[in-house]
Amino acid sequence: MELKTKYQYTYFIYPYMIAENKYTKYLQKLLKDKKCEIRFFKQEKDYDIFSYFLPNIRKFMFPTFSFNEAKIKKFKELDVELQATILQKHPCTIFEYQIGKDIQGKTGKENGIFFSIEKLEIICFHTGICFLAIKTQVENSEDFDDILNFNYKFRDIKSQFISLKQFENIKIQTSNFDDIKKLTDLIEEITTTQINQLNMDTERFLTYSYTCIGQEAWNETKPFETIEHEFYKYCNILPSNYNVGIDKISKNQDIQVISKWKYIKIGFSKMGSCLLTSGTDTFNYTKLPFLYENVYFYMYILNLYKKCYLNKLKMEYKKEIKSEKARGKFINFTQNLWIQEVTNDDIGSFMNQKWNQVLDLDIAYRNVKNKFDILYKEKNIEKTAKTNKIIMILLFTYY
Repeated sequence: MELKTKYQYTYFIYPYMIAENKYTKYLQKLLKDKKCEIRFFKQEKDYDIFSYFLPNIRKFMFPTFSFNEAKIKKFKELDVELQATILQKHPCTIFEYQIGKDIQGKTGKENGIFFSIEKLEIICFHTGICFLAIKTQVENSEDFDDILNFNYKFRDIKSQFISLKQFENIKIQTSNFDDIKKLTDLIEEITTTQINQLNMDTERFLTYSYTCIGQEAWNETKPFETIEHEFYKYCNILPSNYNVGIDKISKNQDIQVISKWKYIKIGFSKMGSCLLTSGTDTFNYTKLPFLYENVYFYMYILNLYKKCYLNKLKMEYKKEIKSEKARGKFINFTQNLWIQEVTNDDIGSFMNQKWNQVLDLDIAYRNVKNKFDILYKEKNIEKTAKTNKIIMILLFTYY
């Protein structure tokens, strides 16, 4: 039986980095773009985010919560240069790129897979590490196979090794972009000034996906095991016709059931995060997709940022001139972010822990810490040796 979807979306996330001495200029570029708007978070409208994240993390990720209407109005009256100067001091600034209205959906499967771009966000951290996040939805199809094939294809649209002809059967449904080429041009424009210092795959998007399938496929009488193979393809971002056994494709996967919620499976991997749920429970296609998109999504971004920043510090350590300065950055990172609790929510804490494990954050942190510990010891030994030498000279002169 073919799986049918009730509701679905996928975020494709692209990490990139701006040189720190060019970060303010980059903010100016975004501020001058009339299609880019700063996202001002408001306590009432964004209550789920406000209540979920603990104060220190909330201040780090969403500093615009502190902006009231008067402050927003005053900020918007400033010139772009001054706005950028203010924003570059914020730990994180989030922009929303305004997409044109969706085109009326087309029918006929022979024409390919149609999709719409629901949202495009640019998430910028003051260290120059940024993330482009594109929310997509497959249109005019309830086939789970189309979700698999779309995710498999779309995540590679930035690859220089893949011809755009391979995307001819994937049709964009947004009036701002006539075809995939125009979308890739925009992606290049947004991320064009990047420098590759993150030690991450820059040829492929990370995937953050939600799909609710019909209750007829997963319920009290039809257990998860009957669709397990499809789930592993979903988590590994494989095409629908991939037929290798579960043992082989699940080898590197970390799959857990969140016991608080029934009929939910989440796959965590270095390629992204995929949630599959059943329409058996109305919560799974009403509140859950909202939480997954508006709360857990930013937790995932935060963990990706930690990974990228640790890679950045590791690269800076290799440059002897910057190594001492990088050590100071590492201390600040430890105090202001690494040791901070993210949330008091049990489910959120569990998911945060899983992302930490999958992204090897503890290992990355220890590696960087060990390097700076060695640097500190070497500097102290060198300083002690110089001091001893001066003392010896002074003693020799005295006697």
